[in-house]
Amino acid sequence: MNKGLEIKRFDTIEYVHEVKSEFSNRGMERTDTYFERCFNENIIGERVTLLAYYQGNLAGCGHLINTSSYPFFLENRIPEINDLNVFPEYRRRGIAGNLLDEFERIASETHEIIGIGVGLYKDYGSAQRLYCKKQYIPDGNGVFYQNEQVKPGNTVPVDDELVLFFTKQLSKG
Repeated sequence: MNKGLEIKRFDTIEYVHEVKSEFSNRGMERTDTYFERCFNENIIGERVTLLAYYQGNLAGCGHLINTSSYPFFLENRIPEINDLNVFPEYRRRGIAGNLLDEFERIASETHEIIGIGVGLYKDYGSAQRLYCKKQYIPDGNGVFYQNEQVKPGNTVPVDDELVLFFTKQLSKG
C-alpha cells in the first residue's frame, strides 16, 4: 500500500456525513439518501464500501456490490465494483489501484470472478486504462445503456449510463 494511504471500511454512521460532505463540496452530488443506503447495505452485508484516506484526508471511495443490477453479473452471481471515485486532487497516486486490490482480495474470499463497469467517453479514460492494466477484460456482451444492451442501429446518449463491463478472474484469497 502507498505511503500515506489508509483504506477503511464504511462501518460507522459517523462516516456518512463526512463522505456526503466531501462529495457535495466537489459537486459530485448523490441523492440525499445515497450514503445512508450504502451504510445500511454495509451493515447487512449487501455491499462493502471502502474509504481511501491519503495523509489523513478522505481521497475517495468505492463499493463492492454483492448483487449487481447489471443482468450478466446478476445471472452469474458476479460481485461488482461500483461507483469507484478518487477526488481529482488525489489522482495519480495509486489510490484507485489500491482500492481495486482490496476489493479483489475481499471478493476472492467467496468468488472466483469480479466485475466492473466503465463509462465510454473521455472522462473515463484513466479508469479504462487502469482496468486494462489490472487485467480486467471486457465480458463480451457489448455496451449497455441503463443496464439494457445497446442493439446495433440504436441511438443512445453518450453519458454516464453508457457502460462497458469487464471481469477479472481472481486467485483464491
